[in-house]
Amino acid sequence: MKLRKVSAAAAAAIVLSVTATACGGDGGSDSNSGSGGGDKIKIGIKYDQPGLGLKEPDGSFSGFDVDVATYVAKELGYDANQIEFVETKTPDRENALKRGDVKFIAATYSINDERKKSVDFAGPYLLAHQDLLVKSDSDITEATDLNGKNLCSVTGSTSAQNVKNDFAPKANLQERSGYSECISSLQSGAVDALTTDDSILAGFASQEQYKGQFKLAGLKLSNENYGIGVQKGDTETLNKINAALEKMVSSKAWDKAVQDNFGPAEYKNEPAPKIGVIVK
Repeated sequence: MKLRKVSAAAAAAIVLSVTATACGGDGGSDSNSGSGGGDKIKIGIKYDQPGLGLKEPDGSFSGFDVDVATYVAKELGYDANQIEFVETKTPDRENALKRGDVKFIAATYSINDERKKSVDFAGPYLLAHQDLLVKSDSDITEATDLNGKNLCSVTGSTSAQNVKNDFAPKANLQERSGYSECISSLQSGAVDALTTDDSILAGFASQEQYKGQFKLAGLKLSNENYGIGVQKGDTETLNKINAALEKMVSSKAWDKAVQDNFGPAEYKNEPAPKIGVIVK
């Protein structure tokens, strides 16, 4: 299976050219009701995470979250050219759902008790873990090896602080504005390791320009249950998405999407999680 890539321009053209079909009886052109058959569905993703949610230079989209979102949308009644992917950055995900900017969000969205106060989650559809990315010839195999070493993460992230607090109090934290900057620092030797979710690390390591340069340490410093966020109280959409995720797993489309997006990094993913089961 090739990576699905959806052209934002094509989606926009569909929006302009296709009139809404009867959908819930409201006659509107925006089919974010989730019933399918309308002209578009808006889905929140990340734009800057290779292997998960990435906006390509040509305006198309790729990644595991994109593949999952596209599969789910199809089960809800939408073709790929009816999808409008909307960038939803981490601080704005809850607000995007509350405002109705998107119908659902698939954007490395870890399920936790605080978020569940304002968002309902389908899934989980991937169990990730906090890990370390190091150079392929690095002798760092445990988080404790980072004492006295330079550790990079993105400004505002709790990942590096978790390592410093729980495993390597003498690690030197180096913050960057984005993961790409951390990768560049790791490549140059300015830092010794980068930490965040292993799925994100695998996505970067899988890029062609980094092939063979990096490896994951294979640690499980935390459990991150990725869910699909929907507006609080939208039980109908929640149930439909859960059914779509179950079908994606049973049809082996889930396994193929994992291999397509993370395979080059030799990402040792967990088996597909069971719907509603959160690993603490």
